[in-house]
Amino acid sequence: MALLEITNLHVALEGGPEIVKGVDLSVDLNQKHAIMGPNGSGKSTFAYALMGHPAYEVTDGQIVLDGEDVTELGADERAQRGLFLAFQYPHAVPGVTVTSFLRSAINALRKARAGGEDDPVPIPEFRTELLAAMADLKVPRELASRYLNDGFSGGEKKRVEILQMAMLSPRIAVLDETDSGLDIDALRIVANGVRSLVGPEMGALVITHYQRILNYVKPDFVHVFVDGRIVSEGGPELAEQLEAEGYKAFGVEEEAA
Repeated sequence: MALLEITNLHVALEGGPEIVKGVDLSVDLNQKHAIMGPNGSGKSTFAYALMGHPAYEVTDGQIVLDGEDVTELGADERAQRGLFLAFQYPHAVPGVTVTSFLRSAINALRKARAGGEDDPVPIPEFRTELLAAMADLKVPRELASRYLNDGFSGGEKKRVEILQMAMLSPRIAVLDETDSGLDIDALRIVANGVRSLVGPEMGALVITHYQRILNYVKPDFVHVFVDGRIVSEGGPELAEQLEAEGYKAFGVEEEAA
């Protein structure tokens, strides 16, 4: 059994129509999976439902992480168990610096994993790890003292999302269109960061429209997502086919892709 097992997942907006319509997917450590699909296919809904966003209702199916059914758990409980979501549009948090946010998040995870006992990370250890991660991911040091995503460029926001992923060390990272709005240099840095973090302790699910981020991430598996369903699966060659031919072969009008 893979670390993350998703079975027959159906998701609707609360009180609204069904958007995800029966998805089966397995993601394991040291694996890079890509979900590719056109606008409006339900990819982001799928990502939010995996993370436990309260606006999205799982109407059927199951999400199992490391043998535990987490379908009914809140987003914080899923994060404690090792799920992570990088947002397509990260929110600004005025008044909270990147450093303060990261240290608070790490301490919350440590407390949860220590059974509710306070177990704060020592400041020298945190600072050493933060500076090393920022250097590895080419995140400018000055961002650490700025308010989280407040006035950040698109590239800065996405780099800080990957920095969070590096510092929090999730077991499964879900990246919702992390390539959105990035120029080629920022895209390369973000994608190389994702690639370097996936390994024996982490698996990743990369959700995207386009192949360009996959040129750097190099997925092991590609899943085509259309109208709330996975309609085709394969290796990296499937992403190349989609880039060349679009989604027309899967019943999607060219304008929608």
